[in-house]
Amino acid sequence: MKKKKKMRGGKKKFLLVLTTLIIAMSCASIETNTEKSTGQIFLYGEHHGSIRQQDKQLEIWSDYYHNQSMRHMFIEFPYFTAEFLNIWMQSDNDDILYEFYNDWAADVPWIRTNLAFFRTIKCEFPETVFHGIDIGFSYWSAGARFLQHLKDNDMQGTERYLLTLKAIEQGKHHEQSGFCHIFRVTSMAENFIREFDRLGNQSVMGIFGNAHVILGYRALGLPDIPTLADRLRERYGDSSVHTTDVPQLIMQTDPIRVDIIYINDVNYEASYFGTHLEMYRNIVAESFWRLENAYDDFSSRPTYNGWWRSFDTHPMVVEINQVIMVDTTFADGSIERMFFRSSAGEYMFGIPNGLPVTKRICFSGED
Repeated sequence: MKKKKKMRGGKKKFLLVLTTLIIAMSCASIETNTEKSTGQIFLYGEHHGSIRQQDKQLEIWSDYYHNQSMRHMFIEFPYFTAEFLNIWMQSDNDDILYEFYNDWAADVPWIRTNLAFFRTIKCEFPETVFHGIDIGFSYWSAGARFLQHLKDNDMQGTERYLLTLKAIEQGKHHEQSGFCHIFRVTSMAENFIREFDRLGNQSVMGIFGNAHVILGYRALGLPDIPTLADRLRERYGDSSVHTTDVPQLIMQTDPIRVDIIYINDVNYEASYFGTHLEMYRNIVAESFWRLENAYDDFSSRPTYNGWWRSFDTHPMVVEINQVIMVDTTFADGSIERMFFRSSAGEYMFGIPNGLPVTKRICFSGED
């Protein structure tokens, strides 16, 4: 869990003003529509920061946009962020986008891929309308700016103003509760339903982290916390909510070539599955090999505690009892070679029958 940052003076002042605003607006109400939308929901799960996955999402959105006249995209961002993005879509510069970059750079490691993704949307799909349904992350920066934007345009008391206050309050509560996962997932579902039901019979595409899209997945070992997809299916039915694991769409079955790699006095056939650009933290690229018939040689070695990757973060199909070699290139140009082992019964967060993972192998002399 991240250490909580010391609150800056500007943030303290904003919270005092915000509290006054919420009290003042407490008698106002947000219009709700209890009638269910008859549109279709297409949810796509991703691993944040993968350029290959975002390229696939843009390809999918192109089909929805051009061939099915879809215009509404639901994203894992707060209400006020999506509203700002919709304003930016009509602007002739990237000032708003760069403000988001400054907001996100410290806490969102895949920010650079988001910039490229949104620019492509603006250029190729200009009628796209974004809907942010996450809680109010960056409430004291982007949230405060959007409130000021609404004030500057005499929009206090409007529904947009109230929804912005609500998103900010959700962000505050999430932070003050110690980043409670239950509160976040529940709020995301409520926000999604509110936005979707207002669209009547229009269908939408949603892009979220895989943990929100996988049906039946229970994060952090919390058995009674349905995912966003589970909650939406409960409301709209199985035939209206469709989920797709984007990594599975681009999974490679055949290697590009087979190399011979010498490791610990043994020559291994190594099936190469390419070098893939990434923008995650200080990582810029990863190259992948599967060492054939190597599991027995690596099975007795210890693994790093807590250092794992789910199967679908690898570009190839991963099966039990395999060894994957990854060369990771960092922003400073350095390259680190890592080995991961897939063993039976290894799941994300140790959740029985959860997402299977590969674990990084520890060699003697390593920390």
